[in-house]
Amino acid sequence: MIENPILPGFNPDPNILRVGSDYYIAVSSFEWLPGIRIYHSNDLANWQHLTDILHDQIDLRGNPADCSIWAPQISYDNGTFYCVFTNVHNTTRPFKDCRNYLMTAPSITGPWSKPKYLNSSGFDPSLFHDQDGRKWLLNALWDYRKATPNKSVGIVMQEYKENEGLIGPITQIFTGTELAKTEAPHLYRHQDYYYLLTAEGGTGTGHSVTVCRSKGITGPYEVDPNYPMMTANGRSDSPFQCTGHGSLVQTEDNRWIMSYLMTRPVKGAAILGRETALQEVVWDDAGWLRLKNGDTIADRWLKLPVANNTVKEATQFIDSFDQKLDPEWNGRRLVPNEQWCCLSTRPGYLRLIAGESLQSNFDNHLLAIRQKDFYLEAETLMEYTPSHFNQMAGLVLFLNEQNYLYLFVTHDENKGIVLRMMKCDTGQFTLLDVCAELKDQPIHLKVAVAADQAQFSWRQEEEWQVLSTQPILFLSGGFTGNFIGICAQDLNQFAGSYADFAYFRYQTESQSIDDSMNIKREG
Repeated sequence: MIENPILPGFNPDPNILRVGSDYYIAVSSFEWLPGIRIYHSNDLANWQHLTDILHDQIDLRGNPADCSIWAPQISYDNGTFYCVFTNVHNTTRPFKDCRNYLMTAPSITGPWSKPKYLNSSGFDPSLFHDQDGRKWLLNALWDYRKATPNKSVGIVMQEYKENEGLIGPITQIFTGTELAKTEAPHLYRHQDYYYLLTAEGGTGTGHSVTVCRSKGITGPYEVDPNYPMMTANGRSDSPFQCTGHGSLVQTEDNRWIMSYLMTRPVKGAAILGRETALQEVVWDDAGWLRLKNGDTIADRWLKLPVANNTVKEATQFIDSFDQKLDPEWNGRRLVPNEQWCCLSTRPGYLRLIAGESLQSNFDNHLLAIRQKDFYLEAETLMEYTPSHFNQMAGLVLFLNEQNYLYLFVTHDENKGIVLRMMKCDTGQFTLLDVCAELKDQPIHLKVAVAADQAQFSWRQEEEWQVLSTQPILFLSGGFTGNFIGICAQDLNQFAGSYADFAYFRYQTESQSIDDSMNIKREG
């Protein structure tokens, strides 16, 4: 028995691949770097973060929120791993400025080649390796002339040839159904047909998986008469919502498994973002793909003959900043490196060089990890000696540049070094009317999250003191999920100050969460 989601927290647009006895899943990373996270498993039950494909090969600075790295697809052929992905520069209607790239490597862990530009006609590329040795690139087609807000008009295909690139005509093989918003194409060969899996209905509540098929690779493709084959739309009995963006893998014992994304909303808000789950699928007598449960909604538990049943363990993450940065960390449009998050200057500490504000799309010196749990506690120990109100450092809950909660140390002209909080909710900024005067450094900072609220605390002595409790449902929406991190800003002089962190700890359901918060568990 495998409990879904297998990859909790922000892990959207999963693409699954099997090579021998190894299973891999690639997920979208959007503005977070390193990008294109790869997970590995040998039994589909136990997954580990193995590597990240994108590091400094691409520049994301300046890209708006919810853009950048979309829907990577990994494939394998004749000893070579392939990865195609989209870098989105802009989504302001009516246009979608995006570039599709291809990278290759002899191993899933690299070294990966420099991204090779392919096209810009749409997003969500995938590369299909046919039995005759030919390769085909598929992607969603965007048409700015379309009157509806979403301007996806189906799926196009073009042949790709090694050392030459895209060749031959561009063929539109699917125009979509009335569910619309057709994207995320994945092509498979099964018996006498080519099967095209697409996502339709958008990535929200209408998200669905639609299947069509053809005996010729370029079509015509017929649509499954009982589409969509997966959707939670209108189904309150579904254990998950927003299910879609499916991709297939055949196991060594000839079972078919579909990876897909889903959400677990709390009071309608998917704070953890879009997560990854697995579902067993079967081919019916007419040759169409169906969920094994006979329904169109997913199962929370996947029944497979794996070695051991899996029960989600409490998340435990601690980085003592001893020698190297834990690979769980991400930067916002910046790869974590010694230029701004340094481990060598003061051994045993992480030094964050102060960057631009939390609302910057360029040099936001934020180091963060995914929120994977509804109930958690995160804590750090920091030393920081600001001398100006424009200097800040601390602990943050961060969805994007328009939505965050920040507990920070700064300087006040009358009170000296103080602890304050700021909030940005859908672009509306508030400097909260809470302030604590601090003694000498260091200072412990902590946030305890309980479903839809977060309690921010601090201490310089033995007892924790609560500074503020805030609702957090606004830390949801868009294409990503909430992150928890540490950061530093100097708006007086870029890199003019720094903060030293002794450790960072994240754990699930700490018993020290204040019962007075009285949060009812949901979902």
